[in-house]
Amino acid sequence: MKRFISWNVNGLRACLKKGFADAFAAFDADAVCLQETKMQPGQADFDPEGYTEYINSAEKKGYSGTLIYTRLQPLNAWNGIGVEAHSHEGRAITLEFDNFYLVNLYVPNAQNELARIDYRMEWEDDLRAYLLDLDAKKPVIVCGDLNVAHQEIDLKNPGPNRGAAGFSDQERGKMTELLAAGFTDSFRYLHPDVTGAYSWWSMRFRARERNAGWRIDYFLVSNRIADKIRVADILPDVMGSDHCPVRLEIDL
Repeated sequence: MKRFISWNVNGLRACLKKGFADAFAAFDADAVCLQETKMQPGQADFDPEGYTEYINSAEKKGYSGTLIYTRLQPLNAWNGIGVEAHSHEGRAITLEFDNFYLVNLYVPNAQNELARIDYRMEWEDDLRAYLLDLDAKKPVIVCGDLNVAHQEIDLKNPGPNRGAAGFSDQERGKMTELLAAGFTDSFRYLHPDVTGAYSWWSMRFRARERNAGWRIDYFLVSNRIADKIRVADILPDVMGSDHCPVRLEIDL
């Protein structure tokens, strides 16, 4: 059994001051995938025993970024999704293991009034091609802040948010395309009808206290290993960020 955690920490250095080390220890995970680390290599004072760190930082300091701590030894590791245009913001890390790939993603936000939607659509198409290329070789586990609530059940207030960044028809459609291409949303695989399960809350309007949130953090797996999913859940009691961690346990 392998246990994986994905968490948008909204700045790792800030999160370290809010109990990150204790949360990390409690995860007891084989790999912890972080997004929005907002740091360059060596800037965080955290070196968990038994884990190797893989980092992909944005060229712009204090922005974006992904990181994986793993106690499983990968065969190979690389950054990006194989397209130069997407190689400047630290948004992807892939680890290759004997019988699967682990891909950690921080998907670009479409921004207010969908200012960046055209770029987001290019990213989505290039990402899908990248994941399908991996999937042709061995199964893939994809995790991260995918910056989309796929269905109305995935956010508290779908009506007023229709068309907004993260709940636009375009972004939701690309998630549908990705799943249709051969991937399973692990949380919905085990919990198809659960409501009120969110991984991100606005910092305004006491949203987290009221659980007025969005489920935008995911573990997706290749369809052919979906039957090996044992646990896929959300950990809303873990504080330190405007997102909470999500967890996957899979019998690989």
